[in-house]
Amino acid sequence: MAETVRMTTLVEQGIAVVGERNDLRRRLENTLERLRDPSVRVIVVGEFKQGKSQLINAMVNAPVCPVDDDIATTVPTVVRQGDPASAVVLVPRHGGSATETDSGQEAPVERQPIGLDELADYVSEKGNPGNAKNIVAAEVSLPRKLLAGGLTLVDSPGVGGLGSSHTLTTLTALPSAHAMVFVSDASQEYTEPEIRFLHQAMRVSPNVLCVLSKTDLYPSWRQIADLDKGHLEAVGPGIPLFPVSSELRLQAARLQDTELNDESGFPALISHLRTNIVGEAARLQRRSVAHDVLSVTDHLRLALQSELGALENPEGTPQMIAGLKAAKEDADALRKRSARWQITLNDGIGDLIADMEYDLKDRLRRIQREAEAAIDQGDPGPAWEQFTKWLEQSTAAAVSDTFVWTSERAQWLAGQVAEHFSEEEVALPALQVADTGGVLDPVADIQEMEDGRMGPLQKILIGMRGSYGGVLMFGLLTGLFGLALINPLSVGAGLMLGRKAYREEQDARLKRRQAEAKMLVRKQVDDVVFQVGKQLKDRLRMVQRATRDHFTDIAEEHHRSLTESVAAAQKAAATYAVERDMRIKEIRNQLRTVDALSSGAQQLQDRSADPQPTPSTVPAG
Repeated sequence: MAETVRMTTLVEQGIAVVGERNDLRRRLENTLERLRDPSVRVIVVGEFKQGKSQLINAMVNAPVCPVDDDIATTVPTVVRQGDPASAVVLVPRHGGSATETDSGQEAPVERQPIGLDELADYVSEKGNPGNAKNIVAAEVSLPRKLLAGGLTLVDSPGVGGLGSSHTLTTLTALPSAHAMVFVSDASQEYTEPEIRFLHQAMRVSPNVLCVLSKTDLYPSWRQIADLDKGHLEAVGPGIPLFPVSSELRLQAARLQDTELNDESGFPALISHLRTNIVGEAARLQRRSVAHDVLSVTDHLRLALQSELGALENPEGTPQMIAGLKAAKEDADALRKRSARWQITLNDGIGDLIADMEYDLKDRLRRIQREAEAAIDQGDPGPAWEQFTKWLEQSTAAAVSDTFVWTSERAQWLAGQVAEHFSEEEVALPALQVADTGGVLDPVADIQEMEDGRMGPLQKILIGMRGSYGGVLMFGLLTGLFGLALINPLSVGAGLMLGRKAYREEQDARLKRRQAEAKMLVRKQVDDVVFQVGKQLKDRLRMVQRATRDHFTDIAEEHHRSLTESVAAAQKAAATYAVERDMRIKEIRNQLRTVDALSSGAQQLQDRSADPQPTPSTVPAG
C-alpha cells in the first residue's frame, strides 16, 4: 500500500510539471488510472465438481462460494479485500447485456447489495438455474490478510467439459487476469480435454499454476500427482503443481492447528501466490510506472535543454537548430501515411487476416473429414446425440486455437511495428484478440436427426411388400406343375425375397441417414466459418485501429517534443541579455524538478527486485 502511495505521488508530481503538454498529461493520467486499481486477479478454473469453490473458501477461511453435492457455480464470483464483509451482484442496466465480467472494462451494469447468506441464490445452478436472473458476476468483500496486498480471487463457473463451447468463455477472462489456477481433483490424472485447455491457457496467460484437490479423499493422490507432473512437463516447463486438501485447511483454521495446516498443502500454494503472482504484478507495476515517468521526463528535458543550450551558447544555436530540424523531419516521417511503421501495420494486418481465414478453415476441414469418416463407418442415427456433442467440442477447440494463435500473431505484429521507433523500449498496446466471449452464440445448434430405428409393424410391411412378388411369381411357376398358388416353394421364395427387400431397405435408409448427417455437418461447419470468420475479421480491424492509434500517439509525442525544442531554441536565440539570464535561471529550476522526478522514477525501477516470500500461517477466522 505504501509503495502504491509513493508511485501515485510520483505520477501526480509528473502531471504537475508537464505544463501545456496535454499528450504527456494524458499518458500519466492513464498511468494514474492503472494505479488506482491495484488488484491482482487470479482466476480459478476447472471442470464441474473439482473443488474450485471449496478451494477459495479454504484460502480465505469463509464460506463465500456455495459448495454442495448438488450445487454447481453458474456465475463468476469475485472475492477481494474489503471491510466490513459484504456482497453485491452485478446485473445489466436497462438495455444492457450480461456480457462483461470482472475484466476491468466498462460494462453497462449496476451493483445491487445482497446478504452474504443469499449468495447461493444468485451464483449457483440450484438457486439460479441457467442464470435465469441474468447476473453478470458477484463480488464478495472480506477483511483478510491474504487479500490485503491486492489479491483478487475469481471463482469461475465449471466449464462442463473443457472441450465444450463454455471453454471459450473461460479463455475470455484470461487476458485480463494476472494468473490462472487450474483445479483438478485427485480421482484421476489429467484428461485429454484438460491437457488441451492447459495448452491454450498457457498461450494466453503464461502465469499458470495447477492444484490437485481433494487429497484427503484419495489415498493414491501421490501417484496421481506424479502422473500430472509428467503431463505438465509436456505442456510447458516450470508449471507448479500443489496437492491440497481444502477440508484439512478449514479444519486447521477451526482448531488453530499449524501442523494440520501444513499437512493441507496450502502454505506452499499461498506462498507462491504472494511471491510469484502478487509480487511479480507489483514489480511489473513499478516497471510500468517508472517507464512512463522516465519517458515523460525525457520529452520535457529535450525542450528545456535545447532552450538552455541556445541561451548559454548563442554561437552554437544554428547548428543545434539544424540538428533538431533534422530530427523533427524524422518525426514528421512517422506521422505520414507512407511511414514504414504504417506500411508494416497495414501489410501485417492483411497477411494476418488471410492467414487467420486459412487457419480456421483448415482446422474445421480436418474436423469435417474426420466426422465424415466416422459417419461412413456406421449408422449416425442412434449415436447422433453423442456425435453432435463431439462435433461441438471439436469445433469449440478449433475456434479457441485459432483465436489464441491470432492473438499471438497480433502481439508479434505490434512488436514488429514498435521496431520502427527509436526508443529503446516502446510500450506495446494491450490487444484482447483472444477474447472469445459470445463468438459461437450466432451459430445455431446442429439439427436433430431421426435415429433410423424401424418398429415391428414397419419391418412386417417391408417384408410383406418384398415377399408378395416372390410368392406370386413362384406360385404361378409351380402352378404349371399342378401345385397351388401358395405352396411351400412359393412361401419359401417369398420369405427369401422379403428378407432381401428388408436388407435393401435397411441399406438404403442407412445411406440416406449418412448422406443427411454429412450434409448437416457441412452446413454446421460452413455456419461456423461464416460467423466466426466475420467476428475474427472485426476483431483484427479493431487491433489495427488500436495499434495505429497507439503508435500514432507515440509519433505525435516525438513530433511535438522536437517541434517545441526547435521553437524554444529559435526563441532563445532572439532573447535579450537581461531576459536571457532570468530565463536561464528559470529553466535550470525546471530541469532540477524534472531531474528529481526522473531520479525518483529510476529508483522505482531499481526497486523492482524479487520480494521476500512471506510464510503462510493458519488463516484467521
